[in-house]
Amino acid sequence: MKRIGIVVKAQEEAIEKANQLESWLKEKGLEVLTRQNIPAPITSNHCLIKNIDKAPSDLSCIIVLGGDGTFISAIRWIQDTMIPVLGVNLGAFGFLTEASAERIFPIMEEIINADYVTEERILLSAEVLRQGKTVACQTVLNDVVVNKEALARIAHIHVYVDDDYLTTFKADGLIVATPTGSTAYSLSAGGPIVHPCLKTIILTPICPFTLINRPLMLPDTVTIKINVEKRDSNIFLTFDGQVGLHITHQDTIIVKKAPHTINMIKIPEQNYYELLKSKLSWSGR
Repeated sequence: MKRIGIVVKAQEEAIEKANQLESWLKEKGLEVLTRQNIPAPITSNHCLIKNIDKAPSDLSCIIVLGGDGTFISAIRWIQDTMIPVLGVNLGAFGFLTEASAERIFPIMEEIINADYVTEERILLSAEVLRQGKTVACQTVLNDVVVNKEALARIAHIHVYVDDDYLTTFKADGLIVATPTGSTAYSLSAGGPIVHPCLKTIILTPICPFTLINRPLMLPDTVTIKINVEKRDSNIFLTFDGQVGLHITHQDTIIVKKAPHTINMIKIPEQNYYELLKSKLSWSGR
């Protein structure tokens, strides 16, 4: 390894830890590129992915110091470079940033010595078409969410799978999630916990009007199309909870598996089931 990237949350504790890590890496003769996380704008009327910087392809790996929001920001920076990424949890929950800050230096010693493995995670590509023209597009790690705003009435969300009509979800909204995102908003809405290595796309209705509208798992080879009805107003579409825009019945949302994946660095002594038990406070006899 010659050059390592650090993405750090704009928070005093995270910045202090990033400075310590940068000094430690430089003492070992490594070049370091540090990028402070900048919150993404909440609205956009263009393809966001074309208007952000891309991480240099010569980075050996990227270390993220912060919470899951900082990690998602780093994924937007990595884009399709396939640079391995490790999340170090300095946030509140941290399903994506699974390494603890206390163990960052022993873990980095192993990474520098190439003593690590990576786990491939799928991403979703989402595009909004308005009268045949693309008005927004984004690649997401967790989810794409159609949601009504405060005081808005129930939404009528038409869903098509590979051009075949599936159903109309009468609900507060709809979550289209990756396996990685199954433990994010989808889980809060009653969706299933899905192992992140599985190749699937999850549809989870938010507070459905009828109990027969249940979460659905689809193969990751399908294309999902979504429309709302003309009577639906104040509907908002969000990408990974960080960027989004208002949508109307004139819009078609197309969601499918992205052409590239990401490589997450795994901690050898911590498996996925231990992570679940820790984060969800599961216990046994």
